[in-house]
Amino acid sequence: MIKFESPDLVMITLHPIGKSTEDNLAFLNHPECRMVLTATMEYYTIIGFNPPWIGYFAKYNDEIVGSGGYKGKPVDNKIEIAYGTFPAYQRKGIGTAICKALVELAIEADPGLIITARTLPENNYSTKILQKNNFLLLGMIWDEDDGDVWEWQYQK
Repeated sequence: MIKFESPDLVMITLHPIGKSTEDNLAFLNHPECRMVLTATMEYYTIIGFNPPWIGYFAKYNDEIVGSGGYKGKPVDNKIEIAYGTFPAYQRKGIGTAICKALVELAIEADPGLIITARTLPENNYSTKILQKNNFLLLGMIWDEDDGDVWEWQYQK
């Protein structure tokens, strides 16, 4: 468990998503976690299980409120983050806190990393979250999974 506080003063904790069902028993009874667990464990078979470059559940006030993680281990000194907030907790600063926690964890693991994120090419809540966390829009790029996306980079 790792504690973080966002610019909106929301305190969250990150809880690692393990590589097997047995590693994740604490999350199995939460309906919104099941889909994330399945997708994350399947993703580990593609990218590997390389802590801290894994997925995490975010807790706020002892409730699981969302998830986030890294899209694999660093490549060419670069890491990409991804995050999401469960619907009941959106627009409350939780997404901002998850993003900040992922940035801080990456910096703690390797201060020289370039931290990136990708969004749909439109202004939305995710772009606002990145801007609050000191990310700069670099421009449009092609993502093999998502097509045309905006790429963002954290500014230290």
